[in-house]
Amino acid sequence: MFSVGSATRIYVAAGSTDMRKGFEGLFGLVRDRLDCDPLSGHVFLFANAQRNRLKLVFWDGSGLWICAKRLEKGRFRWPAIRTGETKLTLTHEELALLLGGIDLTSTRRRAWYRTGAAGTQKASDIS
Repeated sequence: MFSVGSATRIYVAAGSTDMRKGFEGLFGLVRDRLDCDPLSGHVFLFANAQRNRLKLVFWDGSGLWICAKRLEKGRFRWPAIRTGETKLTLTHEELALLLGGIDLTSTRRRAWYRTGAAGTQKASDIS
């Protein structure tokens, strides 16, 4: 099993992807279309045009993982990506929501507080 650490970035590919692609095809898309290193250890997410199937690509240091999910009903609510951009970065929490079928556009971040060595700080004050 693989784990996604806090330093791992999660990239969502713009547009649709042919879900018949396997290891080499998705490896090439990460390298050529997203302009990223497929062996970086980051997570890359692709979806078909109907948004009812997705594939996740991840290098764990010894091999390439491809995980797939097909929804029996409904569609994944893919985040909006600006025209001309090839990818979007998600947080770990946003990935969990997306995979759980939650529409990211209808959610919002709440103000929260973190206690640290400097005392209590508002999350928006921490840069």
